[in-house]
Amino acid sequence: MTLEQKIGQFFFPAVFINDTEENIQETERLIKKHNIGGLTFFHSRASAATNYETKKKVTFNDDSYERLKELVIRFQKCAPTPLLMSIDAEWGLAMRVEKTPQYPYAITLGALPNSAKHLVHEVGKQIGLDLKSAGIHYNLAPLADINNNPNNPVIGYRSFGQNKEKVALFAMEYLRGMNEVGVLGCLKHFPGHGNTSVDSHLGLPVLEETLEQLMENELFPFIKGIENNVDSIMIGHLAVPALNEGKNTSATLSKSIIEDLLRRQLGYDGLVISDALNMHSVSKLYDKKGQLEWEAFNAGNDVLCFAENVAEGIQEILKNASPERIEESFNRLLKCKQKAGILNGNTDPQGNMDFERASILNSKIADNCITKIKDNLNNLTVFEAKNNHKLAKLSLYKNTENIFFKTLSNSLPSPKFALENGDENTIQKLEKDLVNFDTLIVSLFVPKAKQLNNFDIEDSVLSFLKRLFTYKKCVLYVFGNPYALQVIPNIESTLGIIQVYQDFPEFQDCAAHQLLENTECKGTLPVIISGIND
Repeated sequence: MTLEQKIGQFFFPAVFINDTEENIQETERLIKKHNIGGLTFFHSRASAATNYETKKKVTFNDDSYERLKELVIRFQKCAPTPLLMSIDAEWGLAMRVEKTPQYPYAITLGALPNSAKHLVHEVGKQIGLDLKSAGIHYNLAPLADINNNPNNPVIGYRSFGQNKEKVALFAMEYLRGMNEVGVLGCLKHFPGHGNTSVDSHLGLPVLEETLEQLMENELFPFIKGIENNVDSIMIGHLAVPALNEGKNTSATLSKSIIEDLLRRQLGYDGLVISDALNMHSVSKLYDKKGQLEWEAFNAGNDVLCFAENVAEGIQEILKNASPERIEESFNRLLKCKQKAGILNGNTDPQGNMDFERASILNSKIADNCITKIKDNLNNLTVFEAKNNHKLAKLSLYKNTENIFFKTLSNSLPSPKFALENGDENTIQKLEKDLVNFDTLIVSLFVPKAKQLNNFDIEDSVLSFLKRLFTYKKCVLYVFGNPYALQVIPNIESTLGIIQVYQDFPEFQDCAAHQLLENTECKGTLPVIISGIND
């Protein structure tokens, strides 16, 4: 290859599974003309994180998985050098592709006891197999971020939790599982995105810690990853003034963070990939096309993820970079392609998705992660209330036909009610309907995993819960992000609280059996929740 062709290998532009034929052909031209090294798949242009503020409607397509496989084959066919296909699949292909197996969020896995770490390994392995079935050999996961800021708008449920040792342990297990089936992994977002309160898709977060503080906490999982020869590390779009002579420069564009800290001080010589270069924290910094790509490469990134100016970026790097530096990055990428086996022609989709295998694994995780937060004789109280015809079940944000209620119905029959939105008239009628019941099993299906707008739990629903917990004996089952616990008013007045984390059928079924049999809950909260465990 010429130097220019080698530089083309550093570019991983975004491709959208549900895109127009015109855009797909443009990607094919890019691949042929510039010898690009890989692609990063997203569901659609509307689903990209930086489009959140535009409120573009995402159109779902049940054929996305088949379309993804077709595109992988099509793009590989026109590639002068086999492409390293990548995707962000933290909780499985389902993060980007409909009708594919979904595994629990990292925060759910973080609730598992260390003795169940093999389940995290199994998650990594199954996700790897699902990716290979689509022809993808590089997962931009897992997070090594320690979620030590409850107001973090972008990490939260995507982190294994607040304990650095557990985050490191579970990240290594997840990576090991993927590597076992021939899929590369990536620790992100170096040097640590956990203690931030700005979404780096939309702005630049600033980390105020000193190097000593970072070494003590944020960097711990990355150091463990380096010791275990992690395939790649993604640099986050966040500023660390203490590492940058006091300047608010994004780590992605900082030689002192990549070359000095990550390479020299921590001794990492593996592949370094930038976070998506279309993210607003960096994408608007330079007017000249290709300048951002050069600055990111010059700072120490080997791979430029979601690079939007391929042709111009290649020319800027060719003009400014030394041949030695180009060779270094090229060799790191080549090593990863060799490890993934794609240079031997194994680029087509291999194997099939296995929904049954995913369901069995999710059941095992549910059995080991459900967390009992408060228990004042839940089981005994609800059965006494049932015998006295004083028990009712209430579902919030899901109808009464949910798996949790269905599993309870035979052993614990009682009237069922649902509140699927915060309509005030519906709430008033519901309160009248509940007058004759003194004990309630309340299932809260938290509408959103992200904490924006109180996880989309409406104020009217929160006010209703506050009143309900005051006057009724309530056992609360929370299916969703545990941080939702801290927005629920008067939660201390409940009789019992069980944190279930996911609303998957397997988790609902497990929660129902826990209630009926009063079984031990093996999980622990992976983060500190205000008013609960602090």
